[in-house]
Order: sequence, then C-alpha cells, then structure tokens
Amino acid sequence: MELIDYTFGQLLEKHAAERPDHDFLVYSDRALRLTYAEFNDRVDKLAKAFLEIGVTKGSKVGVWGKNVPDWLTIMFAAAKIGAVLVTVNTNYKTAELEYIMKNADIHTMCMVNGYRDSDYVQMMYESVPELKSGDRSHLRSEKFPELRNVVYIGQEKQRGMYSIAELITAGTYLDDKALREAEAKVSPHDEVNMQYTSGTTGFPKGVMLSHHNILNNGNATGEFMSFTPEDKLLTCVPLFHCFGCVLALCAVITHGSTMVMVEDFDPLKVLASIHKERCTILYGVPTMFIAELNHPMFDMFDLTSLRTGIMAGAVCPIDTMNQVMDRMHCKVISVYGLTESSPGMTATRITDSTEVRATTVGREFPFVEVRVIDPETGEECPAGVQGEMCCRGYNIMKGYYKNPEATAEVIDADGFLHSGDLGVKDEEGNYRITGRIKEMIIRGGENIYPREIENFLFKMPQIQGVEVVGIPSPKYGEEVGAFIKLKAGETLSEEDVKLYCRGQIARYKIPKYIFFIDEFPMTASGKIQKYRLRDLGVEMLEERGVTIV
Repeated sequence: MELIDYTFGQLLEKHAAERPDHDFLVYSDRALRLTYAEFNDRVDKLAKAFLEIGVTKGSKVGVWGKNVPDWLTIMFAAAKIGAVLVTVNTNYKTAELEYIMKNADIHTMCMVNGYRDSDYVQMMYESVPELKSGDRSHLRSEKFPELRNVVYIGQEKQRGMYSIAELITAGTYLDDKALREAEAKVSPHDEVNMQYTSGTTGFPKGVMLSHHNILNNGNATGEFMSFTPEDKLLTCVPLFHCFGCVLALCAVITHGSTMVMVEDFDPLKVLASIHKERCTILYGVPTMFIAELNHPMFDMFDLTSLRTGIMAGAVCPIDTMNQVMDRMHCKVISVYGLTESSPGMTATRITDSTEVRATTVGREFPFVEVRVIDPETGEECPAGVQGEMCCRGYNIMKGYYKNPEATAEVIDADGFLHSGDLGVKDEEGNYRITGRIKEMIIRGGENIYPREIENFLFKMPQIQGVEVVGIPSPKYGEEVGAFIKLKAGETLSEEDVKLYCRGQIARYKIPKYIFFIDEFPMTASGKIQKYRLRDLGVEMLEERGVTIV
C-alpha cells in the first residue's frame, strides 16, 4: 500500500470516467440512486453555483443536517473549488451554533429544517435576523461579519435563503470555465474539512484537515477490510463525525465502492437496506449493533451478504462481537484515534482473531508512527508499560483554526500528536486504551468537555460552584454528572437545572445526574479532585437505589 496524492474532486472525476454507471450513493428507503457520473454532474452544478454566490478557495462552508442526500453534494462541491467544509453537530442548539459560525468564519451555511426537537430555521432567524429584512444576495450580518449566504436543504422556500435545488438548477446554465480554473488551483495538501472538537481545554476548536490527511486515512481503513469497487457500505453513522465522513466516505471514494445511506439511525431501516441492497459492509457504534441484533423483526432479513465492518466509538463487549459475527455474518474491526489524527491512528484487521479485535485497538496505520510515551519523562514506554498514546505521520492535522497556542500544546517539537489517552502496547504489537489523562467525557461516541458545561451552568445565579465529571454507564460508556454547590440561602432542584439546559445546549450534554454537595473534595494545595467526585457520584447513586454498573 502506498500513500495516494489526489484531491476529492480528482478522485470523483476519475471514478466517473472509469466507471460512470457504477452506483456511488443509494438511499434504499426512497429509491434514490446516483451513479458516479450522475453524482459528479450534480456536484459540478452546485460547485458552479457556489462560485456564483461568492464561495472561493478557503471559504468556510458549513453543513448542518442529518445524512440527507445533498450533504455529500455540498462536501464535494466545496472540495472541488478549494472551499473548506465545516461540519456542524446536528444536536447543537443556538449558543453552540453561534459559537461555531463566529469562530469558523462561516461564509455560507447550508442547513436542513431541523432535527428532533430543534427548529434550525427558527434558530437561524434568531441568530441572523437580517435574513428576514434584506436581500439574500447582499447579506450582511452584524453578529457574523463573514457570513454571506444561507442555503436551505429542502423543497420549501425560506425568506432570505437560497435553496439547494435552485442553486443546482442555476448551475446547469453556468459556464464550466470558472469551475475548471478553480479546480486547477486545489492541492491535495490544502485544507478541505474542519471539524470541531472539545480538545483539552476551553471551548471547541476547529481541527483543520487536508485532502491528503483524510483520503489516505480512509484509503488505509478500506484496505484493512479489503474494500473493492463491488462492496456496498451501509452508513448509518452521522456524516458530521469523522466516523462518517472519513472512515466511511473516504474508504468508499478511494476504492470506487458504493455508499448505501440511512438518513438517521433506525435499526429497522438498517436491516431492510442491508437485505434489499445486499450490503457487504456495516458501520456503527456498539449500541447500534445491539439495537439491530435485538430488533423483533431481525430474523425476517437476509444478512448473509455482510462480510465486515467497523464497530467503534466505545469499547465493544466480546459477547456483542461474537453475536455480530454469528448472527450478522460480519467480521468487524475497530479503529482508534481522534479528530486531530484524521482520525485513525491504530486499527485491528479482519485477519485478526476475535479476541484481538474485541480487546485491543490493533496496530498502527501504515505510514503512521505510534508511540506510548511516559507523560512525566517524555521517554517511550516499553511493551506492557502504560503511557500516553502519541502518533506522527501524514494523518496529523494541519492545526487548530486560528489557535496556534492550542496546536503547540498537542503537537510537540518532534511532530508527535499527543492524544491525552493512556494506553499500553502488548508483546504482539497491539495497543490497548487504558484511560484518559484529560477529563473529557465520551458519551456514546460524543466528546463532551466538562469546562463548557460548567461555564454554562455558572450562569445560574443560585450556583456558587459546579464541577462536571463522567459517571460510568453500561449503555453509553459515560453519562454527564454535575456536582453543584449552591450559594447560601439558595435552593434548586435537579429538574430546575435540567430545564435551564433544555433548548440551550445539546441534549447529550445535559447532565443526567445532578448532585448537590456542601463542599468539593480538595487536595492539600486547594485543587478539586475530580476523580473522587466520580467515585462519590457512584456512591450517591447507589444510595438512591440506582445501579449503574
């Protein structure tokens, strides 16, 4: 295997020329099917329209929505002209949306109508009231000085917004010359994607990733599972995460395979799509596989076409791994890494034993150097000794957007990215993750940084002090727990706190457990001992009769 040196646009055009009638994108539940040639044509039309409304090389194009068909059209259209796709978590509420739009310098925001209990259109009008009063072709926002366009992904007309359909139609009549000139200026080493991660301190940071970063990471991932053009990958993980837009999309586009999409995870739709399309590969977090295995209609579907896939985002129980192999005929692997490493750093292979695939995160990616480093001395740890997982190679991000200080904190002078995770390498060369140096909570694959929630809760006038930690959860790995010290004479209930959070921060960040305490456990030097809070939370829940392990 060698490193590839393509842009997204070049790869798409290569497959469209060599296999024009081969399916690229399929939505089985709505009979939507686009070949490589058809998808490339749609991308070109949107790319030309983007140029017409002022999107240029380096412009930040946000996409906020579920796995709708034109999510990928937007990604490739932006990539072809050198723009940067900024992925926005579908769970975000107004405060989080505004932070991303401002911090990322969003030029063009593309969005669906909403998700679950969130009305994206109303949230956008609240954040950008100028949409309702001005000419959409001359949008100027007081709050977001870089914003020039809002694009609605849907059939309805929205005041002040372009629709994706009208842009693609307009692109039909625009000349190709400007598009070809823009494409010629795009390099594989240009930034193509920016994803926000909580990182190690403060608010989310934009991770800048290049075509070279993520296409090579996806290519290697596909090789671990022996992808071919004839493979069909069922993708039900969100595209706004690296799991979807790198491990899934980039594995497919580098191998000329087919993506069978599910817009939003539903175990019945997943099973039906595998059955109908004869999918060969399936991705998901453990809870998704468990939901599929336990669905009452499971036995109605023929899943014998499946051969492999990825189970990631949380530790996989070996019993679940065995069930997936036996009942779903799917030999899954796991991938470990972080957004800053594109994301893959290590992975198991389909040739590994079940035990290795269930209990380790495998070996390093090709062309990636992985070291377990002693956090105190900076020396590499021998096999069997715990240290911080670090890596160096083509997969390392270009940096955090507008934040060189934070970039320098995680990438050392030798070019090694420090993950903040603790791990150990065994005698066979496989790695195991043993803990985390940083305090980030990982709930069902979602990264949650306590400081962000603490800062938000501090706005409640009754609160004197608050500390947020992860509480063990058999279903999600961790749940958010908030320890609150009230001001003298003040009162609050658990429901008061949760009501304050609803509609303001993403649902998965809202503390599941609220603990009111008189004092925080402290070190002799006056630092709060968060690890003791975690243990205290478990004890207090047991006293309430809640069993969490």
